Amino acid sequence: MMYDFLQPVNSEIVSQIQKQSKQALGNKVVFHTETDFPNLDGVEMAILAVNDYRGAGLTNDDEDFSKFRTYFYALFPGNWTVSIADLGTIQAGATIEDTYFLVKSICSELLRKKIIPVIIGGSQDLTYALYRSYDNLDQMVNLVSVDSKFDFAQESGLPFNSYLTKIVIEEPNNLFNYSNLGYQTYFNSQEEIDLIEKLYFDAYRLGEVSQKLYITEPVFRDADIASFDMMSVESSNSGNINYFNPNGFSGKEICALARYAGISDKISSFGVFNFYNSTKEVTLVAQTLWYFIEGYANRYNEYPFTVKENYYKYIVPIDDEELVFYKSNKTDRWWIEIPIFSNIDNKIKRNTLLPCTHQEYLAACEQEIPERWWKIQRRNLL
Repeated sequence: MMYDFLQPVNSEIVSQIQKQSKQALGNKVVFHTETDFPNLDGVEMAILAVNDYRGAGLTNDDEDFSKFRTYFYALFPGNWTVSIADLGTIQAGATIEDTYFLVKSICSELLRKKIIPVIIGGSQDLTYALYRSYDNLDQMVNLVSVDSKFDFAQESGLPFNSYLTKIVIEEPNNLFNYSNLGYQTYFNSQEEIDLIEKLYFDAYRLGEVSQKLYITEPVFRDADIASFDMMSVESSNSGNINYFNPNGFSGKEICALARYAGISDKISSFGVFNFYNSTKEVTLVAQTLWYFIEGYANRYNEYPFTVKENYYKYIVPIDDEELVFYKSNKTDRWWIEIPIFSNIDNKIKRNTLLPCTHQEYLAACEQEIPERWWKIQRRNLL
């Protein structure tokens, strides 16, 4: 059984956690301990720490993530009751491929049980293993990465700089869309930027996202996997001592992005990578995860549409096109209809609605075709 490869949470840490306030998270979570593996029936979210940083050429001194767990489980939940299990820690395998296999296998089993796997720690190339856990599901996969880099680099010997290349190239190819939030141009070669355009992927510069954080909400709403690289956070906010970045997201912004990820009805896996357990960074990562859970607890369950009577329909003529928008009368969120290509025999045919913003609808009324709508049309034809 794959769960046998999980290192249990240290009993002393569990005891210390559970001595805290009865209202704290630590007393609302079930733990994998040396003597007990939690019953996963009814569990909605499973936390997995991964201690393998070889993809970034680094190591982690806190092998069992006790510092993170002690801080995180001392936090108080909001006005929500989310059933959470902490399954322990995946230690580095003999090779990095062994770690990939364990992450893929365990997350695949959790997804089969309709449990959201939450990966904490490890280098960001573990996103590749998380993506591969969808191989046996009958769906295409949309990946959103909060990252200062695209991670297409070929010349780097470190997997965390090139894992996206593996995702795009290797079979089976289940990736439909990749969206980057917060890239910084000087960290990416022009070749990588051109490739993003050529593949009709979505990319938003750091300045654009920071100025209009709300534009990321529909991007997360259309995603299956959310991957957060803590190197995308400004070092003065993150406390990351291994990778100094004077520019990046603030602590408030990274938490807001995590809440957008959580509130997405579609996201079924979440990862926070490339953090190295300094006290300051542990605090921020714990709060980032808290906001993801907060978002999850407030999901509206509007995906996929069940009753279209709950939505207003707007038709906008543009040249020889008719753009069809839907607005929820429950949340005021917007979608745009994607025409179905009946001659294409793949998993895309079911994805007929694309989340969008009210601003994109207003722009369409001014005869401006939404860029994301145009890109998804091009990808459907590839």
